[in-house]
Amino acid sequence: MNSIRFLTPTIHGLGDYAAAVALIVLPFLLGFDGLALWLSVAGGVGLIGYSLFTDYTFSLGSVISFKTHLILDLTAAAAFIAAPFVFGWAGLVMGYYFVMAAGVILVVVLTDPNPSKVGDFGVSAGI
Repeated sequence: MNSIRFLTPTIHGLGDYAAAVALIVLPFLLGFDGLALWLSVAGGVGLIGYSLFTDYTFSLGSVISFKTHLILDLTAAAAFIAAPFVFGWAGLVMGYYFVMAAGVILVVVLTDPNPSKVGDFGVSAGI
C-alpha cells in the first residue's frame, strides 16, 4: 500500500477545477498586470481545457489518460517555477508562481495514478 498517494482521480479532478478558478481569479485580486496576470489566466484556462478531456469523473470525454494529465500538471508547475526567472519577476508575483507550482507538485505527489475503482470518490484504497 502506498499511503502517501491517497487522492483519487475524482478528488484530483475536483481540485483541478477549483485550482483553475483560482488561477483565473487570483491574479486580478492581487493586482497583477501584463504577462504576470495573463500567464496565470492562460494556465487556468488550459487546466480547464485538459481536465475536460481527461479520463476521470468530471470530464466530457476520455481523450487524455490520467497519467498524461499528471504529466501536464507537472509541466505546468515547471513553467510556473521558471517564469519568474525568465521574466524577471520578484516579490509577490514570484511568490505567487512558486506557491502555485508547489501546490501542483504536492497534489501530483499525493494522487494515486492507479486507484482501485472501489471508493473512487473518496480516498484511494491503495491497492
